[in-house]
Amino acid sequence: MSKKLKIGIPCSEANCVCDKAQYDESSFLEKIKLNIHLLYCKACRKYSKTNSKLSSVIKHSKITCMNKKDKECLKKDFEKAIKENNLEL
Repeated sequence: MSKKLKIGIPCSEANCVCDKAQYDESSFLEKIKLNIHLLYCKACRKYSKTNSKLSSVIKHSKITCMNKKDKECLKKDFEKAIKENNLEL
């Protein structure tokens, strides 16, 4: 039984491959299929461009995360405030 090499991919698959490509998780064949798809699909080109910009902004941002101790303290304060105000989550 022979397998045909399917080059055309639907937009949903192209978007998935685009996401994977941002993190170097896509295969060479997937990248080829994505680039062929991007030649004729304006919507996916726009998605890919936006996705690249977002990844770049996040990568170069100077965002710092709260440390674990502070998170736990904030969580306890939040739970205390909920109990004091008789609120439910």
